[in-house]
Amino acid sequence: MLTLYSYQDSGNSYKPRLLLAHLDLLFRLVEMSSRDGSTRTPDHLARNPNGKVPLLELADGRHLAESNAMLVHLAEGTGFIPADPYDRAKMFEWLFFEQYDHEPSIAVRRALTVYPERAELATPERMADLLERGNRALGVMETRLKDHDWLAGEVMSIADISLYGYTHDAHVGGFDLSRFPGIEAWVKRIADQPGHVGIDWRPEAA
Repeated sequence: MLTLYSYQDSGNSYKPRLLLAHLDLLFRLVEMSSRDGSTRTPDHLARNPNGKVPLLELADGRHLAESNAMLVHLAEGTGFIPADPYDRAKMFEWLFFEQYDHEPSIAVRRALTVYPERAELATPERMADLLERGNRALGVMETRLKDHDWLAGEVMSIADISLYGYTHDAHVGGFDLSRFPGIEAWVKRIADQPGHVGIDWRPEAA
């Protein structure tokens, strides 16, 4: 059985949980967090020397870190990876964009807003810079989504799942999604898909 080491409130941890739900795959969930030190224990560092979650443990005991790598592995052979070579390359383009331009601004601003222990890092200058960079990233998404239903190809792919993780609640970090009607429609479109689950969802205990 698959095991997902995960932090429930993390958008990065939500992404593989969401795909696993769509694929109706049985998995065991183990809650961990850097906030309580559980990701820095010797046992977890042996699984992932980077000391982070999410982390996917395969049935054969091998481990896979990085949420977007998990999405690629889990979606292999499914409709969540486009068959067309160009659409598939665009999917990867969006996965790289998510980790390089989107997550470092939108997820970080959310974390600085939500977690009290990070409040001292939320200087006005840093928050303003993150807001500017996050809105720029959302603008890139809007350029695509104002005229298309999905980010890569003509059906929902793991590019959409990846970007949804931190976009659907970007308002928590102070981003105004009403400025981006294409993104707002896309967020609703994903939430309306069969098999969709919210960030609070957990699988039944195996």
